[in-house]
Amino acid sequence: MTQFQKYIQRYLDLIPTDNWLEEMKICGVQTIELYKELSEEQAGFAYAQGKWSLKILLQHLIDAERIFVYRALRFSRNDDTELAGWDEEEYAKNYFLEDTSLKSLIEEFDYLRKSTIHFFKHLNEDILARAGVANQNEISVETIGKLIVGHNLHHLNIINERYLPYLK
Repeated sequence: MTQFQKYIQRYLDLIPTDNWLEEMKICGVQTIELYKELSEEQAGFAYAQGKWSLKILLQHLIDAERIFVYRALRFSRNDDTELAGWDEEEYAKNYFLEDTSLKSLIEEFDYLRKSTIHFFKHLNEDILARAGVANQNEISVETIGKLIVGHNLHHLNIINERYLPYLK
């Protein structure tokens, strides 16, 4: 197993069932419900110096999903162009969320997740098996879909373990 495979496996192992598309719906709803319970002030909370606020974390989920879906779209269409990686820390430094409401981010996440589910549910087994290279690593369309789920679950776990205990 390559380092990349080990890296993504930690996300894939978080998916509780084989029905990853249904799990995508479920964790999307869980994310929205969790964030709807937060105030703007709570959304600005970070559990430690140098850690992302909950608001930044939600924007990160949005950006990551957009990038993953873009990769899946390219590979699903047999585009063999190698795609570059992205630096989540650099993205986070450039969010400028001061004028963006939590409500707006929740709506954006909701619309994006619905669009993502719609995209993946129309792909057959042959298309899901197609692969391409992103960030110098080969990955299939299906694995990208599962990665969206596992990545979301990973961050939900972090929120529940490291953020919410301080907000109760």
